[in-house]
Amino acid sequence: MTTFNAFRIHSDEQGYRAGLEPMTIDQLSPGEVVIRVAYSSVNYKDALAGTGRGKILRQFPLNGGIDVAGYVVASSDPQFREGDAVLCTGSGLSETRDGGYAQFARLQSEWTIRLPEGMTLREAMILGTAGFTAALALFRMIENRQSPTMGPLAVTGATGGVGSMACAIFSQAGFEVCAISGKPEQADYLRSLGATEIVGREALNTQRPMESARFGGGLDNVGGPMLASLIAQTTPYGNVASAGLAATAHLPITVMPFIIRGVSLLGVASAGTARDIRDAIWERLAGPWKPRQLDAMCTQEVTLETLPSVFERMLAGGSLGRTLVRIDESLP
Repeated sequence: MTTFNAFRIHSDEQGYRAGLEPMTIDQLSPGEVVIRVAYSSVNYKDALAGTGRGKILRQFPLNGGIDVAGYVVASSDPQFREGDAVLCTGSGLSETRDGGYAQFARLQSEWTIRLPEGMTLREAMILGTAGFTAALALFRMIENRQSPTMGPLAVTGATGGVGSMACAIFSQAGFEVCAISGKPEQADYLRSLGATEIVGREALNTQRPMESARFGGGLDNVGGPMLASLIAQTTPYGNVASAGLAATAHLPITVMPFIIRGVSLLGVASAGTARDIRDAIWERLAGPWKPRQLDAMCTQEVTLETLPSVFERMLAGGSLGRTLVRIDESLP
């Protein structure tokens, strides 16, 4: 194939724009591993990048898509051979180098993950950065001595990509899950993922620096007052992981939960995770933490051509679960 289609993002004297255009492999960002792309996914970060509503890309032009999975077609690194199934999430994709929204991608071998046994490429991209982020949050909490005996883990933004994954992964790992959501009509969906309790956003609208301890810890995807309230309601020595700012980046909080209850606030930065931790998390996602409900969590399967409308719907709060991008229908 001399040329192929890519969803490419520009910002220049003509303004910010994105769409399908032809390109060649020689135009891709440098790397040791060239893959034929089978799948990608849509994350909140992708929607921000694809519309220009967030400063995600650090250089232009670049192909969008922070997730990618496919088959090796060429490699200058002997650890990867033609035909190997591989994946990559974050690691500069759609920030400093071309991402997964293209029929071919060229990856740096240091961030290319061989598909773990027990997982398909499709499953890897249903998980994608969302599943990786949720698993990274749990990994960090457990490293800091979180246990099921401390109480349920709260998940804010529970119907979104990361939130849905967190409900399923936390439950699979043996924790009770309290889903915090402003979409009561999705209660059955959240229960199907493993949430044992579903409550409205009003559960986290308190403003006092400390409240009665209700949660063992949790994962916040919203930021702002909801994160502050979650911290204020966390049991002694519980962990709260921060992974998003769907509402705001501002955090109105005091130090009281930290110095009186010993609560820990853990940052979750999935894009720059060290390689050894990446390997450990993907092994868990292919094994003991793998959600049983992956197919049900993929609520939408789209193509490169339909990405703009998907981005708009996601930014308007209309997304549910995970959106898979099918790049090449001829590949399994």
